[in-house]
Amino acid sequence: MQKNRRRVIGSAATLAAAGAFPAIVRAQPKIQLKLSHYLPPTHGLHTDFMDPWARELEAKTQGAVSVQVSPGTSSLGQAQNQLDQCRNGVVDIAFGLCGLPRGRMTRSTIVEMPLLVKTAEGGSRAMWNLYPKMLGPDYQGLKPLLLMTHNGGLFHTRERRIETPDDLRGLRIRTPSPTISMMLEFLGASPVGMPPAQVYESLQRGVIDGAAFPWDPVRAFKLSEVTRLHCDARVYTAAFWFAMNERKYRSLPADVRGVLDQISGAALLSKVQGWWDKWDAAGKQTAMERGNTIVQLSNEQRAEWDRRLVPLFNKAMIDFEKQGVADARDIYIAMQREVARVEKA
Repeated sequence: MQKNRRRVIGSAATLAAAGAFPAIVRAQPKIQLKLSHYLPPTHGLHTDFMDPWARELEAKTQGAVSVQVSPGTSSLGQAQNQLDQCRNGVVDIAFGLCGLPRGRMTRSTIVEMPLLVKTAEGGSRAMWNLYPKMLGPDYQGLKPLLLMTHNGGLFHTRERRIETPDDLRGLRIRTPSPTISMMLEFLGASPVGMPPAQVYESLQRGVIDGAAFPWDPVRAFKLSEVTRLHCDARVYTAAFWFAMNERKYRSLPADVRGVLDQISGAALLSKVQGWWDKWDAAGKQTAMERGNTIVQLSNEQRAEWDRRLVPLFNKAMIDFEKQGVADARDIYIAMQREVARVEKA
């Protein structure tokens, strides 16, 4: 008996030394997780990020966990529902826009302020670094796995060429969040909130004149077919969250939580810039292949955008404070510091 006991202990030690997943988890019934997002299954966020992440979780738990991914084409794919679905446990993990639904993640949308973020890595690391101390109230009921922004965004229009801030005046522009809506209104445009999947038809029917997006939706949502002009303004960004229902996370075995932590957070942040550069390049290439016009701003033109948008700061901070973010200015200054530190490096 004693000899057999030593053999069992020795086998367990060998498995542990080899990095095998703990037997206690493998012996339990398989854990099935539901993950939802609002993008088409051809989008890079699905093909390069979330689906590989799900498969990695399955592999590193040696089959103890399985993940069902429901993209934007599924019944769980409405952009405006992602936050409530995740908080209420309809799904276990979700990916959504911080600005949708309006007013639910107001602290996080401060990162979308004009002229603040140029690169996906700068915005993403600023959000992640500030989350524990300054952004926490936005994520009640959630376990954040990644917080992210895209590269500096563009204006894609049907007919009007955008070069100066005044060129936006009077246009109906799709907006991803209240912060970007504030910027558009300040410049004389009419922001129209809508999920990305509705933009193509709205542009086609003339319901809107253009859209605020980075480059990648030009390919993913086929926007090059309904817009022919693209202003590479890079004066704003949009913020996203990827998170798990907190109750579900805490209910998982410690071994599974350890794997989730290992493949999320810092592990995903290191990939963000490469992802967005790849996706944006594909979107830009699609526009070029269709012969669309791409407006590249000169240094003088970019300086004019900067000059015109600087006065928005005080108005925006007052608005954030009215929405209950008393420390909005402190958050903005901290984001400035974090973004500058990352983008300078």
